[in-house]
Amino acid sequence: MRLILAILVPWLQFFTIGRPFAGIVCLVLQVTLVGWIPAAIWSVYALSQYKTDQKIRRAFYSR
Repeated sequence: MRLILAILVPWLQFFTIGRPFAGIVCLVLQVTLVGWIPAAIWSVYALSQYKTDQKIRRAFYSR
């Protein structure tokens, strides 16, 4: 679900992972039609990093 959100509404996805400043910057980038593709790519990348951080945090605290 978050991946679809990252592609369709990239700025909103940043708010769901707790990065509001990046969400505002992404919204400014997304306002231009040319900036939509870089915003979507950035959003998908940030989502993958968020998921990796969550896995590391779970592995660290499970010990």
